[in-house]
Amino acid sequence: MSEFNKKALSAINKPAKFGPDLDLSEYSRNVKNWNSSLSKLPEDIKKRASDVGICFEDKGRAGTFFQIDHSVIHQGIDKAFSGKAEIMNTKEAFEKCDWFKDYWWKIIEVDTDKYTALAALEWDYGYLIRVREGEKITLPLQACLFMANENVDQNVHNVIILEPYSEAQIITGCVVHPNVGKGLHIGISEFYIKKGAKLTFTMIHNWKQNIDVRPRTAALLEDNATLINNYVCLKPLKSIQTFPAAYCKGNKSTAVFNSVVYGSGESLIDLGSKLVLEGNESRGEVSSRAIAADNSKIFARGILIGDNKTSKGHLECNGLMLSDTASIYAIPELMGNTSGTELSHEAAIGKVADEQIQYLMARGFSEAEATSLIIRGFMNVRIFGLPEFLEKEIQRAINLTTHRVM
Repeated sequence: MSEFNKKALSAINKPAKFGPDLDLSEYSRNVKNWNSSLSKLPEDIKKRASDVGICFEDKGRAGTFFQIDHSVIHQGIDKAFSGKAEIMNTKEAFEKCDWFKDYWWKIIEVDTDKYTALAALEWDYGYLIRVREGEKITLPLQACLFMANENVDQNVHNVIILEPYSEAQIITGCVVHPNVGKGLHIGISEFYIKKGAKLTFTMIHNWKQNIDVRPRTAALLEDNATLINNYVCLKPLKSIQTFPAAYCKGNKSTAVFNSVVYGSGESLIDLGSKLVLEGNESRGEVSSRAIAADNSKIFARGILIGDNKTSKGHLECNGLMLSDTASIYAIPELMGNTSGTELSHEAAIGKVADEQIQYLMARGFSEAEATSLIIRGFMNVRIFGLPEFLEKEIQRAINLTTHRVM
């Protein structure tokens, strides 16, 4: 047995630091293989995937990766971007690329907890997306991780590499089939953003009430590198716990984490972001919008660590309560390890103001319509400064959610 496997096995019963503990023995590894092509997918799967920003028109995306349960059904780059970027599953990457091992489990420790351990011991593909040096991919790259079978665990490991002075926008949608009642999704994601490169990465989740989700994400930024990481979760689920980290080691590197979360039903949502500002003039920002309805519970965590006297970071959390039985916990942490670093935070939790509803009702809106308008305004993603196409995708999902809820 390799030392790597021994290390993973040593943590297979190790609970995560945050979030509810799960019994991994409850989930199955028995799934059917999918042989369908992307164009021949059932319409119900296409519909669910399109709800999380996945485009099935060739002209809309520069490249696509699509995985259902433990089967990769599509991977490839559009001809217009051939030679500029590549997409392949991570098992194929090991076979074809000698250098790939240098990016595998290098930012995330395999023995972090039982979920990283399971992802290492029961590895179900995932994707490698690499953008070549100096290339700017003008259309989004996309990846969909779909769960279609009952009570399975899906354990993917993704690696994104932006070579020096490259630029890309990546949309990844994680979604479950309407007929699936229970399941576990674990996603290991390691980002390497090299000198002068810029990545805008957007993850949209669309789960169900009895799905547990455990993403584990970390990014390494070199000089003048930029990461904009957006997370959107608008549908109920059983639990999610994630705490992505960005290590701004390079001088003038910048990392921004944005999140928009709507908690409903019995959902337990434990989200956070960690920024480690090490390089000269490194910058970081965490901004979250959280709405708690029904009996949902939301933890909004954030840690800023200033390790350089010229580093600056800001953390902001805003919460909106729609129910007396829901709860939001804002947990900001600032850690200055050297004089000169500038770190700040602000947090606010409130409810929909009666006077706002009355104002809109006086102008002809029903109470439900007025509340929906206020919620949409609170969840407005324009403040994140996203590309126009991405802003429209997220706003479309928000509009669908508020329409169905109200």
